[in-house]
Amino acid sequence: MLTKIHGNKPLQMAAGLGIGFLFGFLLQKGNVTEYDVIIGQLLFQDFTVIKIMVTAIVTGMIGVHLLRDLGLAQLHPKPGSLGMTLVGGLIFGVGFAVVGYCPGTITAAVAQGKLDALIGGLVGILIGAGLYAHAFPWVARVMLPKGDFGPLTFPEFFKMNHWRIIIPLAVILISLLAVLEGAGL
Repeated sequence: MLTKIHGNKPLQMAAGLGIGFLFGFLLQKGNVTEYDVIIGQLLFQDFTVIKIMVTAIVTGMIGVHLLRDLGLAQLHPKPGSLGMTLVGGLIFGVGFAVVGYCPGTITAAVAQGKLDALIGGLVGILIGAGLYAHAFPWVARVMLPKGDFGPLTFPEFFKMNHWRIIIPLAVILISLLAVLEGAGL
């Protein structure tokens, strides 16, 4: 089954497009394409974004590892470093704070016809990508290699079975969701 999908680029593209539309639809239904919801998150007044992200993390974490254990998926972790995390976090964080959208919510908001997302967000992404591409040779040489830890996952780092990390982490994250819901956040 994996090889049928892995070797079929048109099927991969169609699946990606369909999943992308579904993702955007769910973002819109979750109200995370609303500027006020996103700003509310940044001001620690509305935790809708965190609740959606934590739900996706728990679902994805369990789902990916279950599929892997069943032989239906393979993990291909990308190498990482503290420099990559810092640069990516700064670019994402500054854009998120200035525009009030992340790349996924910008796309969904543009699809809804929101001009602030189109003009500020999509144009900002294109300008930011161009600036990053221009600076990339320097960033790749000076910043990205700092604190390189390779393609290491937490279970590999801790030399543990992945379920010994996933299950307690899922319990902690689900407890966080319960606390946020219980507090009316």
